[in-house]
Amino acid sequence: MSYAISTKRLFRKKREGHSPIWLLPLLGLALLLTIFFSLGLGGVSIPISESVKHLLSYLELSQSELTSQEILILEAIRLPRTALGLVIGMSLALSGGVLQSLFRNPLADPGLIGVSSGAALAVVSIIVLGDTFFSSFLDLTKNFSLPIAAFIGSLSVTVLIYRLAKRDGSTDVSMMLLMGIAVTAIVGSIIGLLTYLADDTELRSLTFWSMGSLSGAGKATWPSILIMLLAVFFLLRLASPLNLFLLGETEAKHLGVQTEKIKQQAALAAACATGAAVAAAGMIGFIGLIAPHLARLIGGADNRFVLPASALIGALLILIADTIARIIVLPAELPIGLVTSFIGGPFFFALLFREFKRRSL
Repeated sequence: MSYAISTKRLFRKKREGHSPIWLLPLLGLALLLTIFFSLGLGGVSIPISESVKHLLSYLELSQSELTSQEILILEAIRLPRTALGLVIGMSLALSGGVLQSLFRNPLADPGLIGVSSGAALAVVSIIVLGDTFFSSFLDLTKNFSLPIAAFIGSLSVTVLIYRLAKRDGSTDVSMMLLMGIAVTAIVGSIIGLLTYLADDTELRSLTFWSMGSLSGAGKATWPSILIMLLAVFFLLRLASPLNLFLLGETEAKHLGVQTEKIKQQAALAAACATGAAVAAAGMIGFIGLIAPHLARLIGGADNRFVLPASALIGALLILIADTIARIIVLPAELPIGLVTSFIGGPFFFALLFREFKRRSL
């Protein structure tokens, strides 16, 4: 029996009775409205209607009435920033949703398999030891040194964990999760040592990078955006086989799923998506954990809904957090990682309390 047919039978009741697919257009509409709010809010406010008119003017459907300063702010700063936020939100949320289904663990996110810690170690190494040990790399990569280092670091640690968890041609996802936790702890200690060795200037750079920001959006982030878009495409394609992983890996294999291939694709795509996101904007937490939970909360466990819904919710959360970060301490800007932590921490606590209360009944 093919896994496509099995997946349809597994979620037949949900599809026939209370299909959540109609929620996707609503999430898309909410995201569209958030995009226009994000474009309009900031140190210089631009009315939503004027932003829409300006964008439609390129299609010769309207006449732009913005000043030259407003056009510069909209096109050179806010549009690239919003586009980067959209792609990062989708990448982190999809990575979290895929890994949660793969590990059958609601607490799984890219950080648990070492993606974020690998990127952080690479960036810290370049900042603290770059002039001493990586001068050739800095000369070769110039302004792209930190993004490239972050991406290489995330992939390297993910591949290492995947190899360590592989035995006799098969990868144990539970062992992969445990290896990820162990490697993350070791990497964290190395990062702590390098932070101790850093001077004041390096510490400042480390602090701001570790808290995340979309302010670097521009041509330098185009390679990261391309990688994330490709990873998003591959992650969305895993929805049907991941549905059967919810039954257990053995059952999924009996139903025709090439489990080892799916695990490899999921780990690699999640690593690429998260690594590119960290390379473009630094460390942004909780999106990969919260967005899939929200998707399941409103639409059930079918990954054919959960993954696209997670992508939309992740993008929505990132844009809301970035808008708050830009306006809450004007004329300065709050790191977006702090905002997502402020939002994500209490929300995740509420989810845990709700689950604990449900199990105690």
